[in-house]
Amino acid sequence: MSSISITTLPRMNRDALSALLLKGISADKLAIVDVRDSDHIGGHIKSSTWVPSSSLDVRLPELLRTLKDMDTVVFHCALSQQRGPSAALRYLRERERILGEEECKKQEVYVLEGGFVQWQDKYGNDERLTEAYVADIWREY
Repeated sequence: MSSISITTLPRMNRDALSALLLKGISADKLAIVDVRDSDHIGGHIKSSTWVPSSSLDVRLPELLRTLKDMDTVVFHCALSQQRGPSAALRYLRERERILGEEECKKQEVYVLEGGFVQWQDKYGNDERLTEAYVADIWREY
């Protein structure tokens, strides 16, 4: 079994992710998985897939199938302190169980540092990077 844990999961900052999106990395190379639940309202990162953490167990086989050939997968929630890292770890462990450790090394899995809260603070109003953004919802953050 892998030695990866929640604390050792690689992090990607918002600027690195925005650079990948603006560079036009193809949708078959980069996947962003948003595991927020009801707090998903008010905007999301462009091209992200919404998989509420409450449905992750049911959707994990689908994620493994649809993301298997991606070069990079980035998980996030609101703050990327619990749900995002937990989802990334569950995904990695199940991927390793099915494919083996060596095959898993072909895909980079990250957690978005600061989650959507930090993302929207800088890129919320950038329509190239964020969709369905409602600034009023995020004023308290």
